[in-house]
Amino acid sequence: MPADSMHSLYARANAIFAFMLWVLSAVTFACFLSTLFLNYTTNVHLDVSNVKLRRVNDYASESGVADLAAFDFSLKADVSPLFNWNVKQLFVYLVAEYATEKNPVNQVVIWDRILHRNTRVVIDERIGTPKYHLMDDGTSLKDHKNVTFVLRYNVVPNAGYLRLAQAEGQIQIEMPESYTTGKPTRKA
Repeated sequence: MPADSMHSLYARANAIFAFMLWVLSAVTFACFLSTLFLNYTTNVHLDVSNVKLRRVNDYASESGVADLAAFDFSLKADVSPLFNWNVKQLFVYLVAEYATEKNPVNQVVIWDRILHRNTRVVIDERIGTPKYHLMDDGTSLKDHKNVTFVLRYNVVPNAGYLRLAQAEGQIQIEMPESYTTGKPTRKA
């Protein structure tokens, strides 16, 4: 075989492309390592008020009834320290957690927001209503002594793995001992 056909233009381009991909992979991994051990926690101030509990029909549950909690919440958090060159966006969500006899772990997302790097990085929700319902699959919310609200977020990177984190600061509330009766009112 002649020497010039061993190193054709195609073979040389393939070798250069393969080497370039290897170098880019190594550089991407080095960039990922530069942010691997950074602290991705922040403080949050939560407040929950005006808690009301209703008993509603739930045709998906075994008992046919469910507890539906309605409340107002305030949330203030500065997430600007979480952004660095490797953070593309944050998916921030507020979780209500409680335990029941039937289910030892109940986690219900009641509010969420996607924060991009170039948008606002201070969350200031004042007297907001939940985006999603806090509904138990039975009647376990009535007179529940410990429902904990926690702010969690996913850090979406440019390179690396999707980090799950939790803000420092949470609030625990007690649910009402009785159900609210009457027609529900909506804020205008």
